[in-house]
Amino acid sequence: MATQKNYVSGWTAFAAVLMIFGGAMSFLEGISAIAKDDVFVTTRNYVFTFNLTGWGWIHLILGIVILLAGVALLSTGAMWARILGVILAGLGALANFLWIPHYPFWAIVLVAIDIFIIWALCTNDRHHHAATR
Repeated sequence: MATQKNYVSGWTAFAAVLMIFGGAMSFLEGISAIAKDDVFVTTRNYVFTFNLTGWGWIHLILGIVILLAGVALLSTGAMWARILGVILAGLGALANFLWIPHYPFWAIVLVAIDIFIIWALCTNDRHHHAATR
């Protein structure tokens, strides 16, 4: 009986690498916010205003979880890792959307990366399934 190897298709691998990158960037963003760095801008009269240190902890924890989920997705390619990746990318997109008043350009870039991760993980691997039949 042959053992079936887990494989990670191109889009899934790319999504996993983007998760690792995005998680690392969120982690660094969180550290910078907790340290109250002068990198951040405070926008006045924005609907979603939150404490910078609180958002720093949220980004720090979310970044670590996204990074670890990206590593699990890249190493296993399992369905549970894909589902977890979609959920975490959605949370990351929401957190970065609410982060726009503090770091507008980078928050928009990370929202776009999170949306692409969701798309890449939700597309099925039609080419691989057709080739294995």
